[in-house]
Amino acid sequence: MKTQFRAVFISDVHLGTKACQAEHLLDFLYKIETENLYLVGDIIDLIEMRKRAYFNDTQQHVVQRILELAKQGTKVTYIPGNHDAFFRQFCGQTLSGVALEQQAIHTTADGRRFLVSHGDEFDQMVKVSPIMLAIGDKAHGLMLSLNRHINRIRRAFGRPYWSFAGYLKQHVSKAQEFITRFETAAIKTARNKKLDGYIGGHIHFARFQRQGDVLYCNDGDWVEHCTALVEHEDGELQLLHWSEQPCFLASEPSHETLETTPSLA
Repeated sequence: MKTQFRAVFISDVHLGTKACQAEHLLDFLYKIETENLYLVGDIIDLIEMRKRAYFNDTQQHVVQRILELAKQGTKVTYIPGNHDAFFRQFCGQTLSGVALEQQAIHTTADGRRFLVSHGDEFDQMVKVSPIMLAIGDKAHGLMLSLNRHINRIRRAFGRPYWSFAGYLKQHVSKAQEFITRFETAAIKTARNKKLDGYIGGHIHFARFQRQGDVLYCNDGDWVEHCTALVEHEDGELQLLHWSEQPCFLASEPSHETLETTPSLA
């Protein structure tokens, strides 16, 4: 596994909750070197922490490691999402070496320009179906709880991490319809801004989609899929999964993709 990158994008970590896969994320952060680290929203789940905070030693070490990377020279950019929107009032400032921004423009090594944002701004443009509301609320919490128990059993039998919640999203047609509409909204926004692509998170669904000359990239999450988007020194973008068996999931497509492109869950 190549672990030296030009840029790394992670989002939807949801620190402060039991669903956060902090052990895998901490291992990832210690085993990479990167010039740029983008924290693309919902890093700390302030909404859930108001109900029941869970912030163990491993999650605290994740925060410490991010600050350590910033101190060591990694350019760290934090773009708050809807679950950590409190931090949006500090956008434009740099705190402990971490620059807070509403959104960013990332230029790859090969000169392409990408809009980077969390993605919750597209909620108003996408009609949310009842199934996605359920996934996003109590039903989603139940799935994540089952996810933890299933993977605890899998670890006992020496099996690698597997996303139960991600599996359900793949096989629910309404969920797929929502994801496609979300991707289309992001691509349209990037095209209107005359950019080469979009990078975000929010919907916990890592994958690439290309429509014409615009590339959509979603870096996924660290509660269901343990995924990140990485840029290599030559500008190539890849999605990777990091758990007991780290692996690259996909490379950016060179040709237009179909809406039926398989998910990377």
